[in-house]
Parts: sequence; structure tokens; C-alpha cells
Amino acid sequence: MAYFPIFISVVFVVRNQSKFIEKILTDAESCVAPLVSDYEIIVVDNASSDDSVCVLKELTSERGLPNLQIYALTKEVDADTASWAGLENALGDFVVVIDPLTDSVEFLREMLEKAVNGADVVFANNQRRSPQSLAYRSSYAVFNGLYKRFNGIHLANEAPQYRVLSKRVVNFILQHSQPATTYRHLPATGGFARVNLIYSAEPKIVHTKRLGESVDRGMRLMVSSTRAPMRIVTSLSLFGAVANLLYSFYVVVVGLLKTNIAPGWVSLSLQQSGMFFLISLVLLVLGEYILHMVSLSNEGPLYHVGQEFTSARMTRREKLNVEEVAMVAENVLDDGSARISKCKT
Repeated sequence: MAYFPIFISVVFVVRNQSKFIEKILTDAESCVAPLVSDYEIIVVDNASSDDSVCVLKELTSERGLPNLQIYALTKEVDADTASWAGLENALGDFVVVIDPLTDSVEFLREMLEKAVNGADVVFANNQRRSPQSLAYRSSYAVFNGLYKRFNGIHLANEAPQYRVLSKRVVNFILQHSQPATTYRHLPATGGFARVNLIYSAEPKIVHTKRLGESVDRGMRLMVSSTRAPMRIVTSLSLFGAVANLLYSFYVVVVGLLKTNIAPGWVSLSLQQSGMFFLISLVLLVLGEYILHMVSLSNEGPLYHVGQEFTSARMTRREKLNVEEVAMVAENVLDDGSARISKCKT
């Protein structure tokens, strides 16, 4: 097995997985520890309503797992925001973001090979996903099609959740005003050297995603990453103005040329329905922008860590202690040698 002399941070986001957390983290620890010289496993509990926090607290005890960092959020947030909560507190040279329900930790070795060889961003896409409803799959396809048209990338295929980011990429994201929002797409659009890998692994747990939550998240991603929706607003407004002007000319021409004009019920109805349709579209997109701006100005922090735990056993700290003891012993020997030479003199 390949060995990498690096320090990596592995970020997991969990919610209401108390029955599986210990196995997930134990498998991750046994897989990551032989791969690198140093590591930390960061677990973000996304406001679980079961006893996940108690289980995680137990895992940080003397009898638990080493190198764990636990951050328990006070309210549930979307997956990207929760992942960023872990990245923001990561110390590693490289940061790995894994969905413990669908991603394979065993594939991390191939990803680290690409990262160590110069790739700032390494994406991995699992071809086997949990089954979702027809409504979710249809909405998912529409969103990715629109996102690719507006931003030039297919978010699901070219910037999946499973990723390895170098520290310089994390620092680049930190410079943005809303890093938790831009974290998802920015590594794929920031001009960094990136590699996209494909693998196939059976999801550990069948996880059905909620359509309402995904729609809200998709809207925020869309309006925060591109100006194209606002361009649609201006285009629709311009089209409505031109259509009204042309209709005015049409009314004038008909009034001059026709003498027996029937009541304009059809034309008036078509005009009203068409214009109300355009106005509705404009108001829809404008409403999303207004909601986004309100969230930026009034909501405060996107997440808040209510509890924080650290493993009682930290291998990195133990290594540092060994070095410190060695240095102290060396200093004692040097002092002793100096005293002996002074006595001989």
C-alpha cells in the first residue's frame, strides 16, 4: 500500500446516525492511519435529534478513537454549510470531504496519489447512488442542466461532494464573503489544477434525499454563483417592454384600417395572460434574489458550534511529546558534558 508523508484532515457530516457512527469512524481510522504520516478525523454533527452526540463524546474518551475532532451544530444546515464548518477548522495539508453514507473511504488512496503529484483539487464520483424518487431525479437533472448552461460545469459530475482540497484552495475559498456557499462550486471554477476520478462502490446506507431541501439549496447555489438569472430578469423585462410597444402599434394600425372591429376580448385576454406570465417569471427570479440578499444581511452566521470535543488520544501530540523529550535529553547531555569539561579545566 502507498504511503504519503503528509498530514490530512478527513471531514465527515453526520445526522441521526448514532447506530452507524462508531463503525463509520472505525473503518475510516483503519483505512486512513496506514496511508499518511499524520491525520485528523473531523466529524460535524448536523444537529442530530438522536443520541449521536453522546456516542461521539464516548468515542473521544481514552478508550475511544484517536485524532477525532467533533463539532456539534445547534441547528440543522445544508450539507455544504456543514462540510464547510469542518473545512474551516481543518489543519491538514490536504482536506478530504466524505459523505459517510455514499462515499468509499477505500478510494482515498487513489485520490491522494493525484493530490500529492500536483493536483490542487481531486474529485471522485461514485457511479452507484442510492435510489431516489422520480420527482427528485427530474429536478436534479433540470438543475444540473441549468447550472452547466450558466456556469460551464455539470455540478454533479464535475464537482461532486467527495473531494480532496489542498490548503491553498481552502485559503482561496476563505477570501470570499460567503465561503460556505461558494465552497461547492469554487474549486472547479477557480482555475486550480484538478482531476476528476470515477469509481463504483455500493452505498453503505440507503439514504433518500428530501426534494424541498434540495430545491432550496439549488436555488441558493444558482443565485450565488452566477449573474445569469439576473440577466434573464432583464431580458424578460426588455421583451415585455418591446411586446407592449409592438402591441400598441398593432392596436393603432387596426384602429386606422378596420371599421367593424369586434369587441377586443380575445386580444385583451391574450395580452393580459401573456404579460402576467412574464411578470410572474420576473417576480419569481427577483424574489429569489431578494431572499438571498436578505439572508446575507439579516441571518447572521450560517452555522454555530454548540459543543466541541477532542480525542483524549492524539497521535500527533504524542509524536511532539517524544520529540520534546528527546530535545530535553539532548540538552541535559550537553549541559552535563559542559560541566564535566569545566571540572577538568
